Amino acid sequence: MSDFFRNLVEDMKDEDTVIAADGTGSAEFTGTIDTGSYILNAQLSGSIYGGVPNNKVTAFAGESATGKTFFVLGIVQAFLRDNPDAGVVYYDTEAAVTKDMMEKRGIDTERVILAEPDTIQNFRTHALNVIDQFSKTPENRRPPMMFVWDSLGLLSTTKEMEDSSAGAETRDMTKAQLIKATFRVLTLKLAKAKIPMLVTNHVYTMVGQYIPLKEVSGGSGLKYAASTIAMLTKKKDKEGTDVVGGLISCTTYKSRLSKENKKVEVRLSFEKGLDRYYGLLDLACKYGIIKKIATRFEMPDGTKLYAKSIYENPEKYFTDDLLQLIDKAARKEFMYGEDFNEGSISDSDAEGVASEQGGQSEAS
Repeated sequence: MSDFFRNLVEDMKDEDTVIAADGTGSAEFTGTIDTGSYILNAQLSGSIYGGVPNNKVTAFAGESATGKTFFVLGIVQAFLRDNPDAGVVYYDTEAAVTKDMMEKRGIDTERVILAEPDTIQNFRTHALNVIDQFSKTPENRRPPMMFVWDSLGLLSTTKEMEDSSAGAETRDMTKAQLIKATFRVLTLKLAKAKIPMLVTNHVYTMVGQYIPLKEVSGGSGLKYAASTIAMLTKKKDKEGTDVVGGLISCTTYKSRLSKENKKVEVRLSFEKGLDRYYGLLDLACKYGIIKKIATRFEMPDGTKLYAKSIYENPEKYFTDDLLQLIDKAARKEFMYGEDFNEGSISDSDAEGVASEQGGQSEAS
């Protein structure tokens, strides 16, 4: 590269102007935060060891009781677990999250600031004040920080509050514009400060369509600002006639890190919580890592098992070598430009996994 351009950037003395090759721009991907589910990690980042980006806006949208807050709290727990000095600013607009709820999820509530703004304007002012205070702190002294906005759809506006107090039955038609303006102000500031933000939002059914479609509420602000938007739906998980949990389908409505419109299913058990391994069998079968024979699954070492047996003792069957091979399949399935032939794995890979599983079987 000509020295002219580097000298130009240096002479400008502008911290917001950099050479792209230096990789110091605010948009650079800096890592991920575990979601608690391997298959959800893969869908959102392209790797079972990934998760949501730790310096961007990620949104979970769905109808009531589809697991939005549950997923967010799990990510908060992982963020605080992996960053002992970190803190979270949690904007609870539904008055739904309690100290007891967070502590049951393993969250250190001493490191969570709980804020309850009643309008979009108050949320924006509070968030900007926090970011400004954080940015004034020398970078080497800043603890990792995360924002959570739960939820966007339930926040009112100042006009709506004033009209309601006056007894007026009018709807504030500027709400979508205010949300868009809020993201316009916050998104770049969050990126520069390296603060990830998780947003939950409601969906609504678009009327007048031949096929009813679900749409994210709140206008276009979130759609443009978020790097990832995951749409959630839920159905009952049954054993016989007993409901033992929920099966949550997650579809990437938008993603800058992985392929869009990919759908995965995760299991939420009433007894054990989020199943980290659920969904890996289907992915492994699709790429020939594990073979499905009738109602059983043939592992790389030749052992034939029912899915229930595998998921009841996943650490035994999903060995490190097998997980690494499934991660290769996940990259092919969910990332652009990855080369992994669907339906087949190399003999050396299969032999390595089989020998590891065989050794574990002998040891047990």
